Amino acid sequence: MDAHQQQRDAARRDQPPRAAGTAAGGGDLSPILFVLFSFLAIFVMVVAPSLSTNIFSTLHQVPEGHVGVYWRGGALLSTITDPGYHLKLPLITHFEPIQVTLQTDLVRDIPCGTKGGVMINFEKIEVVNRLRKDYVYDTLLNYGVNYDNTWIYDKIHHEINQFCSSHSLQQVYIDMFDQIDEKMKDALQADCTRYAPGIEIISVRVTKPKIPESIRRNFEHMEEERTKVLIAVERQRVSEKEAETQKKIAISEAEKNAHVSKIQMEQKLMEKDSARKEEEIANAMYLARERSLADAAYYSTMKEAEANKLKLTPQFLELKFIEAITNNSKIFFGNKVPNMVLDQRILGNFFQE
Repeated sequence: MDAHQQQRDAARRDQPPRAAGTAAGGGDLSPILFVLFSFLAIFVMVVAPSLSTNIFSTLHQVPEGHVGVYWRGGALLSTITDPGYHLKLPLITHFEPIQVTLQTDLVRDIPCGTKGGVMINFEKIEVVNRLRKDYVYDTLLNYGVNYDNTWIYDKIHHEINQFCSSHSLQQVYIDMFDQIDEKMKDALQADCTRYAPGIEIISVRVTKPKIPESIRRNFEHMEEERTKVLIAVERQRVSEKEAETQKKIAISEAEKNAHVSKIQMEQKLMEKDSARKEEEIANAMYLARERSLADAAYYSTMKEAEANKLKLTPQFLELKFIEAITNNSKIFFGNKVPNMVLDQRILGNFFQE
């Protein structure tokens, strides 16, 4: 070993031992490891809770419309949490979100036999239900998280088979099909109210069941014939309605004409009555005028008679006699004077005496 090699070995022995967190280049790795551990802790506390069944998570999230339910060592805890972030013990406490809003359970392929022995199949039945928040603990304690398997899925199968076995195909497929929804709802709700009061059945929607093809064709043919009958009945009803409408229109028209004729007749009668009254008034006026004229003539005659009576004096008569003689165009002279003249004179003298 030369002198230079000995010096390098002595320098290495004089250097202090390297720290565990020191890099080969002389740098410290502690801050880097701290940052890595911090990110890992944040990931475990924030990102991991998105997996609700993650047993390693401490911080977990309860979504809206759900409540948080917890098990510790397999035992259901009475703690119920609302939506939001919550803490639990990892590896010890198990968490499940339970929906307490409306949910629809879809039950598929439900076979059943009718009263006559025909096998039919309900492809789909939808059950709208809700678990009440106040009954979450009791329901899960008695029937578990999959409580709907017991009281909805299995119960629907049972009730559909009970209904089909007590009714004929005609009743199930046509006559009473519109009643199945309500019957299923009432049956489910009755048992839930008795054994699981926290489950509320909102509605049940039943689809048309599948029936054998030959029977289906017969039903279709029957439906076609029934449709033809209904169409004929509707046509007859429409014809009757049209005839009734025409009758009502004719009656209305006749009533209108009769009413118009009555009004016109009343108008003519009123005109005649008005003319009669006018004529009566004119006659009364004429009669009154003639009576006035007659009274006036009578009065004039009476007055003239009274005046003439006053004029009938011997002197007036003699004057008139003289005037009459004077007016004669002939005068007779002789030994014998006409008797008439003498008589008149004698008569005048007689009146005078």
